[in-house]
Amino acid sequence: MEPEPLAPAPEDDTARSASHPPHIPHSEPAAGTASIEAAAARGASPLRRFLKLLGPGLITGASDDDPSGIGTYATAGAALGYATLWTALATYPLMAVTQYICAKIGMVSGMGLSGVLRRHYSRQLLYASVVVLTIANTINAGTDIGAIAAGVNLLVPVKPALLIIPIALGIVAFQVWGSYRLIARIFKWLALALLAYVGAAFFAHPDARQVLRATFVPTLHLDAAYLATLVAILGTTISPYLFFWQASQEVEEEVSLGRRTLKQRKGATDGELRWAAWDVWIGMLFSNLVFYFIILATAATLHQAGKTDVQSAADAAAALRPLVGGGATFLFAVGIIGSGILAVPILTGASAYAVAEAFGWEYGLEKKPRRARRFYAIIVASTGVGLLINFLGINPIKALFWTAVLNGFLAPPLLVVVLRIANNRKVMGKRVNGPWANAFGWLTALVMTAAAVALVWTWVKR
Repeated sequence: MEPEPLAPAPEDDTARSASHPPHIPHSEPAAGTASIEAAAARGASPLRRFLKLLGPGLITGASDDDPSGIGTYATAGAALGYATLWTALATYPLMAVTQYICAKIGMVSGMGLSGVLRRHYSRQLLYASVVVLTIANTINAGTDIGAIAAGVNLLVPVKPALLIIPIALGIVAFQVWGSYRLIARIFKWLALALLAYVGAAFFAHPDARQVLRATFVPTLHLDAAYLATLVAILGTTISPYLFFWQASQEVEEEVSLGRRTLKQRKGATDGELRWAAWDVWIGMLFSNLVFYFIILATAATLHQAGKTDVQSAADAAAALRPLVGGGATFLFAVGIIGSGILAVPILTGASAYAVAEAFGWEYGLEKKPRRARRFYAIIVASTGVGLLINFLGINPIKALFWTAVLNGFLAPPLLVVVLRIANNRKVMGKRVNGPWANAFGWLTALVMTAAAVALVWTWVKR
């Protein structure tokens, strides 16, 4: 028997008034995904049901391979060879469980993480979490804009510095006056160009014995370079913005079914949670597949050729030459542009949703700017501050890498907040975390914290 939805909590009068409630627009989710209920509908063929269940989890997994991730994996493969291949296998259950916990919070509570914090926790914890998220997302968005410019520069002879502002303005214009769903449908296919790294890895003819050993036997070094790479990999795979984005997307899925009030959204059946789990695990598998083969391809090409320091997008593109020869630059450019244009609106949008929900503002990308001025102001401000990073004279690939390191430091405290919410019966009722979810969740927080502390220790010891 399916459990009844949880009873709704009292409405927060500080968050809304009866006459003018903050509104989540009734529209299809940003990625154009189908609902869990549609996936589970009787009469659909197994293949059709499988394709329909792929929703927020798959989109989250795809967005995880943003330019920051690409730069981090390419740097890891070039600098350390096969030594970090094992991290793709080790992080898979950690990130999948983490994202499922976030998905379950959104489905059961009917709110995003920021909304849950506002309703059930202190304002200090709410504001601290939102500030940390916004800082991380703004920096990440800025470096991703720089990566898009570097990708465009591979195709047209225009200096990346001249492309930064036009690219940022174009992305903001689509978010404010256009439709992110439209550009998501277009550019998610461009991001699939990154799967070329799978073919490139095989065409480079890596040593199978070395690859298998590096995949299944963890290699650990306590030097600063290795630990920085490890923290960066953890930070770019288990990123703060993914926690908030996953929960919010699950809420959007419910809104797409017409559940526009909190009372209608609260609660989740066993079947809904089971479909969400499949969605998340498949999405994270896709993410880690790309992650693994970028490291493998760059290790088998750049590292083997003695190119251990990736300084530019052109250097990272060189890893695709065994597969497509002279077309490597074009293919890499298309992939990094596509993934960047997908990721930047998610980063700035996640910040805007979190801030707006924290303060009870009107929000939603389907709203007209005049109805949600402060929501869109956060998007514009986050993009504007982020793009300034590109004028500090920092190497674009290095900026992507160190952004991932920063996420590695900021993610653990936010993950602890997520775990507290997931074990709060006032929020989750009977859907609090089970022992396995807690074990993997706390293990993730512990591993990320230990890696960050070890890295700081190597810096202090110098």
